[in-house]
Amino acid sequence: MTADAHLAAEFYGSARGAVTARVLRERLVSMWPSARGESVLGIGYSMPYLRLWREQASRCIALTPAQMGAARWPPGVPNLSCTAEEDCLPFADLTFDRILLVHGLENAENARRLLREVWRVLKDDGRLLIVAPNRAGIWAYQDGTPFGHGLPYSTGQLGRLLAGGLFRIERRDAALWMPPSTLRVVLRSAPLFERAGRRMVPGLAGVILAEAVKDVYAAMPVKAAHRRRLVLAEAA
Repeated sequence: MTADAHLAAEFYGSARGAVTARVLRERLVSMWPSARGESVLGIGYSMPYLRLWREQASRCIALTPAQMGAARWPPGVPNLSCTAEEDCLPFADLTFDRILLVHGLENAENARRLLREVWRVLKDDGRLLIVAPNRAGIWAYQDGTPFGHGLPYSTGQLGRLLAGGLFRIERRDAALWMPPSTLRVVLRSAPLFERAGRRMVPGLAGVILAEAVKDVYAAMPVKAAHRRRLVLAEAA
């Protein structure tokens, strides 16, 4: 079952979601410490994470795939959110310097077509950062969170999918060793769980992260599918 934007918004509005976002933002900013002057696109439910680069990027857009429903930036935030079909993104070729895919790949109706479109709109020297539920972690099996919906991945599966989509992985990471619990003692102990899990059970993280670049020397991807749906955009 696909997670929708309403479920994700409710989750990130909770104490558990706030702690989860904080843990993941620490890993994301360690991989992308700056996006100054760059164009950044988030696909999936990316608003809790795009805030890392919102003030420094020249353009910051959050795109929610149509099957997830519409999502909006918080009031007063001068950025753009839009909804579109995942296999026909409403952007020109080579538009973005960086693309963050979170709560997107696992919920894709066709992951290969989504990656084909990401390849098209990403600049040749651009970077893609994927956050996906880990098939071996317990978060992938808790449907009270957005990570428990859609298709989880192992590290090998994600690598093969990206290679088939003409991407080359350059860095890997993981996060969310804390249990998906709402207990305050667990939430307060999140940093301890992260440190201990990384050291003792690295393969059991809740999510895996992969930073990839375009393999521009591989065969060109097939032509994108015909656009079927109008794009709904809203400037917050």
